[in-house]
Amino acid sequence: MKHQRIVLAARPEAEAGPEHFRLETVDTPAVPAGHVLVKVHYLSLDPYMRMRMNGAKSYAAPVSVGEVMVGGTVGEIVESRQDGLAPGDTVVCMGGWQEMAVLDARQPGMVRKVDASRVPLSAFLGAVGMPGVTAWVGLNHIIEPKAGETVVVSAASGAVGSVVGQLAKAKGCRVVGLAGGADKCNYVVKDLGFDACIDYRQFPDFKSLEAALDAAAPQGVDGNFENVAGLILDVVL
Repeated sequence: MKHQRIVLAARPEAEAGPEHFRLETVDTPAVPAGHVLVKVHYLSLDPYMRMRMNGAKSYAAPVSVGEVMVGGTVGEIVESRQDGLAPGDTVVCMGGWQEMAVLDARQPGMVRKVDASRVPLSAFLGAVGMPGVTAWVGLNHIIEPKAGETVVVSAASGAVGSVVGQLAKAKGCRVVGLAGGADKCNYVVKDLGFDACIDYRQFPDFKSLEAALDAAAPQGVDGNFENVAGLILDVVL
């Protein structure tokens, strides 16, 4: 059996482009003891992946040139040589940019069985996956908002920020988002239910952005879920 995969072909110096990757067709390897073979259905594209393309030392090891690009995935087990996991099981795993992945199921966090009967399988990479857990923990364990308070969320249309805002609204908070562009802001207010959204591109300096935030949060800011830093963080503080 063969499958396709995308490997890192060269390290980008700035923005990553097609020239930094290579599509390969390879033989699907045999499944050793303690491992599973997973057919990947969905891949999560996340900002951390750009950092993993660099060769510099960081909190996570870089992807070597010629290796499959890393990435969180969800899929279905095709073959298993690990107790507790069977063909047909749906799993969240670090399968990377490839159609099939042989993974060491004994490694903590590498393969986790999930029940896709109640939510779509892809949601385990979003609202009920790592981004959703990040949102829930940050809001409830750090900000600890109370009804009537104002919570500001930067990158409000993103995978984490979009969940933060909905959770904060469910707690009875006024929620103000920041996003780039009218389309994103419309989505944040009309679809996600935020009370207001500031298009930061329309307010490129401190004073104008500060005035926009004052108008959107007239009672001040009680909690800030920070996703971007820089000027936006300065203004919120």
